[in-house]
Amino acid sequence: RAAARVQPLGAVRLRSSSAEEDMDPKIKDLVDQIASLSLLEAAQLTDALKERLGISDAMMMPAAGAVPAAGATPPPAAEEAAAPEKTAFSVKLEKFDPASKIKVIKEVRALTGLGLKEAKELVENAPKEIKADVKKEEAEELKEKLEAAGGTVVIE
Repeated sequence: RAAARVQPLGAVRLRSSSAEEDMDPKIKDLVDQIASLSLLEAAQLTDALKERLGISDAMMMPAAGAVPAAGATPPPAAEEAAAPEKTAFSVKLEKFDPASKIKVIKEVRALTGLGLKEAKELVENAPKEIKADVKKEEAEELKEKLEAAGGTVVIE
């Protein structure tokens, strides 16, 4: 199989413009350089300019004609950005062993800073969320401690 060759963006000229004749030579050189970039290089240039100028993806709107040609494969970075990884988790106490109720209440107090009455109500009304918007490592640590005390915990 022959490897697919990536054509530079400027390989296909859609229209010629008389404005090019009136253009500053520095700008014309930049346009020529950008037009000769491959799709991957153009994507990297776009990302670098967005970062340098402080432009977020939400501010960007797709421009007409900026759609890649059929059959063109997007750069791998675009695929990864489409599915962001979850970063905030909730730790939920599903149930607890009745024999370990006091241990679970003490652990909930230690982990949340709640008073005795609040921690007791939270545990007795399981399933209840213990902590929300925590990092995965912290959620795993909370789960481990609560399960060691006799609770059944789910990370959502």
